[in-house]
Amino acid sequence: MCDCDCHKNYNLDTLIPSVGVITDIKEQTPDVKTFRVNALEGGKLFEHKPGQCAMLCAPGVSEGMFSITSSPTNKEYQEFSIKRCGQLTEYLHSLKVGDQITVRGPYGNNFPVDTELKGKNLLFIAGGIGLAPLRSVINYVIDNRQDYGTVDILYGSRSADDLVGLDEIQNVWMNTPGINVHLTIDREQEGWDGHVGFVPSYLRELEFSNDKTVLVCGPPIMIKFVLQGLQEMGFTKEQVYTTLELRMKCGVGKCGRCNIGSKYVCKDGPVFRFDEIDELPNEY
Repeated sequence: MCDCDCHKNYNLDTLIPSVGVITDIKEQTPDVKTFRVNALEGGKLFEHKPGQCAMLCAPGVSEGMFSITSSPTNKEYQEFSIKRCGQLTEYLHSLKVGDQITVRGPYGNNFPVDTELKGKNLLFIAGGIGLAPLRSVINYVIDNRQDYGTVDILYGSRSADDLVGLDEIQNVWMNTPGINVHLTIDREQEGWDGHVGFVPSYLRELEFSNDKTVLVCGPPIMIKFVLQGLQEMGFTKEQVYTTLELRMKCGVGKCGRCNIGSKYVCKDGPVFRFDEIDELPNEY
């Protein structure tokens, strides 16, 4: 390789597709499925860190970048939660257990779970499919519970039917000591006895102390008002992380389609602090 830093978040192995087999499919919501993928010989396709992504390839159809939603502490398989919203995802949703798929990765940087987040109180804020990139971090924190302080998870969606991974949230996260989960849906729904309201509004109601490091992911409009709410509560932008994974394209910063100003999301991200995003042109 050359002496530049254009390949700092990947190596030659990440450019070679691995063939995986789908060993389980969970229908999380009407338009989100979680696919469990194993190497043909069993086990994981490769090692990754929380927040990194992989390129899922469907020969003859297309390929796309997706978050690895399983924690690296899981040594048996990797998972991808995929929302049906186009040609590639429509094809992926048609796959069955036993079908094969090629995967390249991991790509991008990761949430700093072993450095800046270690020992901190954590607040996760997600909306809709935005929980998928944070799930890897949350389960990593749970599996290394002694290394982190209190954990709060604020998660919302349009309806109860659109809450991704509700079984895991209720049966694992809510039953883990030191984990506080706050769920909300946008509108009242028959059978739902939890909170009703948008995530930014619920954030203000909960009045979290500003001694936490925040990880947020969701629709851009949600993130905009969440950040406003956090600042009103005394949080600084240096305390808040997000992922711009939707801007990732080739994964290695070569095609140029992921750039925001001088930054390449594939190479310099997708995980950024909000003070770092502030330094970029208003293009994201």
